Amino acid sequence: MRTGLLTEGGYPYASGDAGLWCDRLVRGLGQHEFDLYALSRSRHQEEQGLLPLPPQVTRVRTAPLWTAEGDGGAVGYGRRARRRFTEHYGELAGAVCAAADGSASGAVADRFANALYGLAELAREEGGLGVALRSDLGVRTLERACRAPGAPRMAREARVADLLTVTGHLERALRPLSLDWYGEDALGAADLCHATSGGPAALPGLLARHFRGVPLLVTEYGVHLRAHYLGQGPGAAPAVRALLAAFHGRLATEIYRRAEILTPGNAHARRWQERCGADRARIRTVYPGMAADGFTEAGEAPDRADPDTLVWVGRVEPAKDLVSLLHAFAQVRRQEPGARLRIVGSPDGPEGTAYLGHCRALAAQLFPDEAEGAHAVGCNPVSFDEIGSPDAPTLPEVYASGAVVVLSSVVEGFPTGLIEAMFCGRATVSTDAGAVVEVIGGTGLVVPPRNPRALADACVALLRDPERRARLGAAARARALELFTVEQNVAAFHGIYLEIVSHCPVRRDLLDASGAPLPFAAPAESHVPAHWPATPTWALPTTEPAR
Repeated sequence: MRTGLLTEGGYPYASGDAGLWCDRLVRGLGQHEFDLYALSRSRHQEEQGLLPLPPQVTRVRTAPLWTAEGDGGAVGYGRRARRRFTEHYGELAGAVCAAADGSASGAVADRFANALYGLAELAREEGGLGVALRSDLGVRTLERACRAPGAPRMAREARVADLLTVTGHLERALRPLSLDWYGEDALGAADLCHATSGGPAALPGLLARHFRGVPLLVTEYGVHLRAHYLGQGPGAAPAVRALLAAFHGRLATEIYRRAEILTPGNAHARRWQERCGADRARIRTVYPGMAADGFTEAGEAPDRADPDTLVWVGRVEPAKDLVSLLHAFAQVRRQEPGARLRIVGSPDGPEGTAYLGHCRALAAQLFPDEAEGAHAVGCNPVSFDEIGSPDAPTLPEVYASGAVVVLSSVVEGFPTGLIEAMFCGRATVSTDAGAVVEVIGGTGLVVPPRNPRALADACVALLRDPERRARLGAAARARALELFTVEQNVAAFHGIYLEIVSHCPVRRDLLDASGAPLPFAAPAESHVPAHWPATPTWALPTTEPAR
């Protein structure tokens, strides 16, 4: 089977997101061929180069989403093409600005889809859309849609600067419409398109389905629409936020409508997809696969951890809410004076660096160094380390050093650190954020976020009960090995690939080198007779004379 793997800012770039997951998937499905179609996010990402690729990757094609306005797409349209562009882009902008509540939602979704495919057909026949989208004609078309009767108040209040900002974003998001990836020498030759995220990464899959009938599989471990909402900072103008949210919402709806199967990484992502109109019958939850080998020794070895130590591991950023954790640990110390807290992680960018400095200062304020005597050196019960330092050489050793692993986030997607702790057989205390409850499944304690008292009480309960810690740790390891390994992830996608292609084959009149039809060129069910005989042939009486 030939699969077109679609990525945005990820695999096969060396600095890409979700590169490890995609690489494990491709290497695990060595019986299939993969063509990679990657959208890059920055010049720096392209300069970092590509990862070493396995032999089953037969083709790699890339396209940038980061180029400046003056780069590429220098295709001007004639009068007829401009008229078609105005019509289709006006319909798309109108769908973005239209209210889609109640019975009108389906009509708006159809309007958006027809306009999207109309623009794709125009780009295919006349050349790229970049110049037209950035032109005065494109800005005026968007402005007319914002000023039209029935448009939301936020859209009507959009200023020229807001319209230019939205135009630039739409031009980048719609660049896949102008690519030459949809012929029989590219995605048109694939048996299946697998988009590793929603948004622009799934657009080539939508167009391959539209132009060539190639079925589309969409995997979302972090819902693209949710990530867009969270990524819109308070500095963006209200009109810009409203218009871009509407565009990405319409695009997500179309992707979910057309995908043969959606594979969210957890129930949290699944609920987002269902709320955007995804059909439950076409959703299969597939948990991300993680390598358990590196944590085997820590999980199977006898417990030699310090029974009074709590461990936190992750990226240091405000969403992890280390401030609440430090306040909770202050309450833990009042009940368990010998308790210690290890915070192990690196800051995430400049904001994370500033946050780490704030947390260090708070720890020094809450827990001033105290010495046991006049000639002793004081120490702080809270330590800050990074993986690779002398005190924290590897992740398994860090998890194994503590009796309880703590997660204190207020915003969390799929908690990989929590699964690593489960592989190591550690009892956990976590806040109820993202997919935490789904991952834990009763093998750890879960408390409300931003509640230091509840977090402290749960930690104290486990520190005082070693037998309970051991039971929870063993159950957590068993659950992680059953649900969250690379092997189960690869096996799930292998089955899904065959399911899609057996029911939704690519109908192409192509032959292989020997003249035989390509595999999966027709559905398996088409080879089954429409009517079975009432009596099987082996049960019929023989006409051969007896001897």
